[in-house]
Amino acid sequence: MNTPRRGLMALVFAAALSSLALPVWAQSPVKVEGAWARPTVQGQMGGGGFLKITGGPAADRLLSGSAPVSQTVELHTMSMEGDVMRMRQVKAIDVPAGGTVELKPGGLHLMFIGLKQPLKNGESFPLTLRFEKAGEVKVDVKISSQPPAGASAGHGGHGGHKH
Repeated sequence: MNTPRRGLMALVFAAALSSLALPVWAQSPVKVEGAWARPTVQGQMGGGGFLKITGGPAADRLLSGSAPVSQTVELHTMSMEGDVMRMRQVKAIDVPAGGTVELKPGGLHLMFIGLKQPLKNGESFPLTLRFEKAGEVKVDVKISSQPPAGASAGHGGHGGHKH
């Protein structure tokens, strides 16, 4: 092959490769950090999980989660109505493009329902989050009675409530 033709073929090949990579690059995944859960006691069937999600270039939605420590993982919100704490499951959590959503005590959070064993201080477990656009994101959840440095402690909590 002569040099101009070889150069043209290389250019066509490079353009084809970059067009294949574009959808992956254009939808960078969300960033999840500071995942933690409070320790639980023997017989407690649910536990709360907290973390911070930073959105990518496009808005996204957290749809669900799964973890080997519980039968299910639910998305919840908590609010105070007078002197009554209301806990409700939500179908999804919106994550704005480039924005941050904190799942923290006293607000949006994860519930690990049907714990298979107590969550013990100092241990950790894997958590898989499913987003509408970013797909699956795997994180490690640290079990601690205090939030990790930089995480919001919020207020309220799950103590021994039943859901």
